Amino acid sequence: MGKQKIIVFSGAGVSAESGLGTFRDSGGLWEKYNIEEVATPEAWNKNPEMVTEFYNMRRKQCYESKPNAAHFAIAKLEEKFNVEVITQNIDDLHERGGSSKVIHLHGEISKVKSSGPNAEKKYFHQKNWEVKIGDKCEEGYQMRPHVVWFGEAVPMIDEAISRINSADIVIVVGTSLNVYPAAGILNYAPHNAKYYLIDPSEVSVPSYFNVIRDSASKGVPELVEKLLK
Repeated sequence: MGKQKIIVFSGAGVSAESGLGTFRDSGGLWEKYNIEEVATPEAWNKNPEMVTEFYNMRRKQCYESKPNAAHFAIAKLEEKFNVEVITQNIDDLHERGGSSKVIHLHGEISKVKSSGPNAEKKYFHQKNWEVKIGDKCEEGYQMRPHVVWFGEAVPMIDEAISRINSADIVIVVGTSLNVYPAAGILNYAPHNAKYYLIDPSEVSVPSYFNVIRDSASKGVPELVEKLLK
């Protein structure tokens, strides 16, 4: 028999304890900006300087933060299970925590791409946090963050659906399940899988979920210990 397959579906709550503010946090980066001003294609066309500066700050914050106990625990599951992480997060903390298979639904802050047409296939790793206006691709287009903005398609969604529909265990952690189409991938998981939700707030999920009302850094390691036993 092969290893059981675990899909971990993660959101901003996993990274919040590493110091990366969630979308709706008060005092977070988002509070100082309207989403429409920094996270839409229209915003980019209107004011690429502001959008570039905003993502530079987010990238700097990501590079300075470290994985927490939840990230490390998720990676530890690979000792006994076939584990794939599907994340809404654009940071690389799952990878730095040791997870070997991670699908980023909303892109990756550590990568940039051309803002020109047909730029989807070419990403470049951004080693330092700062992208400057004037950093251009070979076709002469300004480099933009490799993130999915509101109103843009989610290129990895089909890949995520194909992974989750063979899951034996689904662990949902740190997401409000309010952001679509990402949250919709749970509809493609098998009905006979085992489901867990780890979140301190009242996320509404179907009754077949085992709900652990705890923070990611406490709840995830506890569940992982249980599953590894």
